[in-house]
Amino acid sequence: MKVTVVGAGAVGASCAEYIAIKNFASEVVLLDIKEGFAEGKAMDLMQTASLNGFDTKITGVTNDYSKTADSDICVITSGIPRKPGMTREELIGINAGIVKDVSSNLVKHSPKTIIIVVSNPMDTMTYLVHKTSGLDKNKIIGMGGALDSARFKYRLAEALGAPISDVDGMVIGGHSDTGMVPLTRLATRNSIPVTKFISEERMNQVMEDTKVGGATLTKLLGTSAWYAPGAAVSALVQAIACDQKKMFPCSVMLDGEYGMKDICIGAPVILGRNGIEKIVELELNDAEKAHMKESAEGVRKTNDLLEL
Repeated sequence: MKVTVVGAGAVGASCAEYIAIKNFASEVVLLDIKEGFAEGKAMDLMQTASLNGFDTKITGVTNDYSKTADSDICVITSGIPRKPGMTREELIGINAGIVKDVSSNLVKHSPKTIIIVVSNPMDTMTYLVHKTSGLDKNKIIGMGGALDSARFKYRLAEALGAPISDVDGMVIGGHSDTGMVPLTRLATRNSIPVTKFISEERMNQVMEDTKVGGATLTKLLGTSAWYAPGAAVSALVQAIACDQKKMFPCSVMLDGEYGMKDICIGAPVILGRNGIEKIVELELNDAEKAHMKESAEGVRKTNDLLEL
């Protein structure tokens, strides 16, 4: 199992590290445009192998896509990160050019690969890869919902005073501060609805804190977060590589599901060796449907800025 991660910045390196530590891939190729940068990160990570007990080989390369040939899964993290006060949408002009170039190079050397898109604005970048790469739609996955759901669970556990392992919940919709649809109604603590434990007011606070999860960290760190995004990507990669049939909310091209067409937006999917094996349609209530519709309008607005 060969995995390529494009972009050796904080998110890309964190992603490569978690994939290696989980020890299911034979090789991880870390590629970056900056001379020697990916090589340095790969060497540093490989020097943790004996300490962390993994056998995955991590190789760093500078912009040489021939070294990514025959990758089973490719992850695109490249693009400029969000600066404080910057919206994900403001990134579009720069990052669209980067993502289009990267995806075409990856597909050229690995025509059967599965691509996971991390670059922001993520739903629109996933849509761009659908429109330009020629890959089947089950092989293009946007990583947003897995991260947003992890942040949701963190906030739920905090509100409940419970360990995170007790809590389950999911965020669908667009991967943006206004587009996220945290499914508070369906969130549980050990199969009991969390609404049995916390007030509606506190639940609304959890919802709002989840939506601005990324922006909160950007404000504190001065740049985008990297540990949780890297861990979220590694969970998706592992689910595909090990054919786990796990359910994650991901940005997926809809064709009638949730009453939408020709849009990539967060919805629960089953991930296995073929990538997206099934899109799961949830029965949403009227408020959730309205929120999802509003979210889709925001994504379409950003998609309209693309020069396809």
